[in-house]
Amino acid sequence: MADMLVKLYDLPGSHASVEKLVSQGITVRRAMAYEKPGVVAWVKETFTEGWSGECDVSFANQPIACFIAVKEDAIVGFACYDSTCKNFFGPTGVMECHRGQGIGKGLLLTCLHAMAADGYGYAIIGSAGPGDFYAKTVGAVPIEGSAPGIYPDALASD
Repeated sequence: MADMLVKLYDLPGSHASVEKLVSQGITVRRAMAYEKPGVVAWVKETFTEGWSGECDVSFANQPIACFIAVKEDAIVGFACYDSTCKNFFGPTGVMECHRGQGIGKGLLLTCLHAMAADGYGYAIIGSAGPGDFYAKTVGAVPIEGSAPGIYPDALASD
């Protein structure tokens, strides 16, 4: 999969997406330091060990570069940035049973707006899985010649 590029100075607002989630009892917020063990374990159990490693690194940033979606005191989704590489969005994921509710969009927009607030003008979405989603939601475009990108010889960890 190719990497994708997003103009952070031309993002759609995140307020409507986040408010829609709030009306469904879902909160999108920056993770707190004391939540690190639980968040990292949840990512490993729900997704992959590799993603949990990237999520772990995001807690070393100031401010913490991990956002979570929470419903009834349980994590239902997450998104990180500045993990494996500076200026990279991801990994991100939503529990399968909660997909289609706008959680991924809320996490994506919240994260990208945080990156813009940190001073980035552009963001790279590494090995962008649902490319159509990123193109439609934030105008992301493929970066020509970027596959396999930063993950060409990754050690088997999953």
